Amino acid sequence: MSEDIKSIHEFDIALLCEYFSNLERQGPGSPEVTLKALSFVENLTQESKIADIGCGSGGQTMILSQHVEGQVTGVDLFPRFIDLFNKNAASLKLDDRVKGVVGSMDNLSFQDEELDLIWSEGAIYNIGFEKGLQEWKRFLKRGAYVAVSEVSWFTDERPAEIEEFWQDAYPGIDTIANKVGQMQKAGYVPVASFILPENCWTEHFYAPQVKLDEKFLKENQGNKAVEEFIANQRHEAQLYYKYKEYYGYVFYIGKKI
Repeated sequence: MSEDIKSIHEFDIALLCEYFSNLERQGPGSPEVTLKALSFVENLTQESKIADIGCGSGGQTMILSQHVEGQVTGVDLFPRFIDLFNKNAASLKLDDRVKGVVGSMDNLSFQDEELDLIWSEGAIYNIGFEKGLQEWKRFLKRGAYVAVSEVSWFTDERPAEIEEFWQDAYPGIDTIANKVGQMQKAGYVPVASFILPENCWTEHFYAPQVKLDEKFLKENQGNKAVEEFIANQRHEAQLYYKYKEYYGYVFYIGKKI
C-alpha cells in the first residue's frame, strides 16, 4: 500500500457516515441485482417477517420491500442512516410495514426462529461472513432464507497490490467456492451464488462518488482527514478498474436446514 494511502480502518466513523449518507447505496449493487437475488427466495407471504441487516439508508431495502409482502425491518448501527431509511419508507408509502431501527448486527433483538428472510447487501463483512451466518441462523425459521452480498476473489491467485489492499481492508475475503463451503458448514443449503455485474460498482457506486468527492472537498477545504479519506476512496476505485477481473461482489443465497 502506498505511503500516502491510509487504511479505511483509520478514518473517523462520523466522517464515513456523513459521506455515505449522501449516496443512495452504501456499497456496490443495483435494483436488478436485488431482484435477481430475491428470485431465489421462495414461500414469502403477507405474514412473512424480513430483516435487512446493515441496511444503511435503505436503497436496496426499498426495492426489496416493493416486491415482497410482509413486514420488513431494517437494522443499522448509525441513527443517521435509520433516519434516512424511515424517510425513504414514508416517501414511498411503505412505512406501514417497513421500519428502520438502530441496532448492532452482533446483538440483534429478534426472537429465535422469528424471521422468514435475512437480507444483507455489502454489510456482513462488519461481523464477518462466517460469524454472521452462524449467529444470524437462530433468528431464521426452518426452511427460511439468508441472502447476502460479499466481496470475493474470482481466482486462486492475484497480483500482490490488490491482495495486500483487501487483506488489510477485509481479511475475511475468500474465493467463491470457499464462501459457498462456509455457508454450507454454517447449516444452510447453498441455493445460489452469482457475481454482481460491473455496473454495480461503476454506475451505481463509483460514478455517484465523483460529484460527491468534489462537493465534499469544497465544503471541507483544508480538512486533512477529509482529503485523506477522498484520496482513499479514489484509490479504491482505481484499484477496482485495474484489477476487476480478480474480485468483485458476489450474492450468496442459502436456505436454513
